[in-house]
Amino acid sequence: MKKYVVKRDKNSLPEKLTRYRAELNDEQFAVVTAQPKAALVVAGAGTGKTRAITYRVAYLIEHGVSPQRILLATFTNRASKEMLRRVESLTGSQNVHRVWGGTFHRIANQILRRHAVSIGFDSNYSILDSEDANDFISVCIDEASIDTKAKRFPKPDVIQGIISYANNTDLPIENVIVGKYPYFEPLTDEIKRIDLIYQARKQERNVMDYDDLLINVKRLLIEKEEIHALYADQFQHILVDEYQDTNRLQAEIIDLLAVKHRNVMVVGDDAQSIFAWRGAEFTNIYEFPKRYPEAALYKLETNYRSTPEILGLANTSISHNRKQFPKMLTAVKRSRDLKPAMVPCSDVEQQSAFVASRILELREEGINLEDIAVMYRSHYHSIELQLELTRRNIPYRIQSGVRFFEQAHIKDVISYLRVIVNPRDELAWKRILKMVPGVGNATANRVFEAIVTTGPRPNELAINPAAGNADAEAASLRAGTLALESIRAVGGRFAASQPWKSFVVLLELLSSQENRDNPSKQIELILTHGYEQYLQENYENAEARIEDLKGLGAYATRYKTTDEFLSELALLSTERFKEPQPLVGEEIVSGGDEDELLTLTSVHQAKGLEWKAVFLIWAAEGKFPSPRSLREIDSEEEERRLWYVAITRAKDELYLTYPLLMTDYNRQTVLQKPSRFITECPAVLYEIWNLEEEASVFDAPVEIGEKRHEYLN
Repeated sequence: MKKYVVKRDKNSLPEKLTRYRAELNDEQFAVVTAQPKAALVVAGAGTGKTRAITYRVAYLIEHGVSPQRILLATFTNRASKEMLRRVESLTGSQNVHRVWGGTFHRIANQILRRHAVSIGFDSNYSILDSEDANDFISVCIDEASIDTKAKRFPKPDVIQGIISYANNTDLPIENVIVGKYPYFEPLTDEIKRIDLIYQARKQERNVMDYDDLLINVKRLLIEKEEIHALYADQFQHILVDEYQDTNRLQAEIIDLLAVKHRNVMVVGDDAQSIFAWRGAEFTNIYEFPKRYPEAALYKLETNYRSTPEILGLANTSISHNRKQFPKMLTAVKRSRDLKPAMVPCSDVEQQSAFVASRILELREEGINLEDIAVMYRSHYHSIELQLELTRRNIPYRIQSGVRFFEQAHIKDVISYLRVIVNPRDELAWKRILKMVPGVGNATANRVFEAIVTTGPRPNELAINPAAGNADAEAASLRAGTLALESIRAVGGRFAASQPWKSFVVLLELLSSQENRDNPSKQIELILTHGYEQYLQENYENAEARIEDLKGLGAYATRYKTTDEFLSELALLSTERFKEPQPLVGEEIVSGGDEDELLTLTSVHQAKGLEWKAVFLIWAAEGKFPSPRSLREIDSEEEERRLWYVAITRAKDELYLTYPLLMTDYNRQTVLQKPSRFITECPAVLYEIWNLEEEASVFDAPVEIGEKRHEYLN
């Protein structure tokens, strides 16, 4: 067969390329038409990276690359489907579905279904979801002969989190425990034994968890040379989206697949690498040129989202990071002569009042609530604001789906406080009882029945109106004393156990005359007398939850009594939903039309989103960056990247607020400074707003005739 090479006129652009040239800017066009070789595309915020990737795939197909020889790795299957749908529209090709597109796990599963037999699995293996994996680990704990009742031991999902982090970062379990879970260090040998049993059992039962999909495909590519050669040859072009969020394992798989052609194009933004806490490896993108010395570097710096003023602050801020690919985002938008605002507030209440007031003004100016977001570094920073929004009837959604006071750990602590104030509160009692190791529904019901039976009857607690508060307090104390006596008496087989004894001691401390009307102190006692340990054993994000509760304790310092504190929370809930809502029951789901809801979100959860107006609250030193994050190497630079992500979410208006004075967890008044991420930038890049309180009509001097009188206390 004779081979003939068709030559084309290189001086003119093909028709389709002419269209591409019209629909892409110069930076995007360079990426889309790049020559086949390794490429790093550093795509700044709002620069159209998704558009560039989509057109790149279309360009490859239109230039004769078979779709099945293209691998497109994304972080959601939805993103992949949307990109390929657009590719089909651009090319008119009916074969776009043959592109290997999807998440790393989806692609790994496709390969393993064909070749799992090669590594000891049947091709019909089952995939464990997180609940199944936890159940599996529970069985492994039993097999390891670990008596979790004799000593406190992490729950299966926490152990699963430790194993998962070790797998995805390619670190030994002992290193993960020392670095992220130091309170479990004495249990290292037991956790390693559980992991060994867990891995063996999965293979015996022909099942894999989500991490196994990546681990086993890597193992397949390393151990089976012929299979590795097959896929290394097949994937002539590899594209990876959001490369800055990949972990070590994902990067290693890409490198293995790209070993023959080396036509791997990774797209991401080193300045938006903010997920180290869940295993993302910043060095993957930062050191890509070291692993691929021949790689071409492309930058997308034309920003379609934000005003020049917002980008000016963003560019200057991120420039302080040493480890980065320098870039300068340029705005397409015209200037609105509106600089980012730095807004010092006298205290937390004024911060909340300012944000709420300005949001209402923006709404009057024609900006829908849906186009406004309030961001924060940590979830507990939103406590006061949520309450202020409720008071003003401003509807909102929490990006995570759960409002602050509806989270499990907040409900737990509030339940302790409720039983002290009202010893006949059934929901609260059963919630805290079931947190005691070994206590289930049956025991909780029995204990509560004993409290009700031995406690005073409602008519015995009748208050003499003439006696006022003194009689009320006496009645409450009497009820609390009888409830404690009941708790001491009904411990049953648990009475001698250390967890039960600790539980009783905590209740005694909470109900003592010294502490019973000090909600802040009570929250501190709950944390230090077992609940902090409970969080560590039950939640992967224990540290964040502990931080939330310390924030709640600081907030509670403004209330004179525990009853007042709880009543305020309950009444605010009633005001928001027009009917009473439980603080210890089921989670509440808010309604309302989508365009009527303000968004409250942590910065991490805001990545990839945008709003016309953004408020970043608690922009203070010690809050953002967080002191916890600064305990680790290179964490200040990651915190600055997180800050960069926050301010680049804003299209038109940006407000950075912080309270000058706050009451901390130890009930001390603290003077706060603005975040270093503000002060390290020239003051010309932002505008300082000085707040003044609107004068009340009652503050004005009283006028009688022609005379003015001022009345002072």
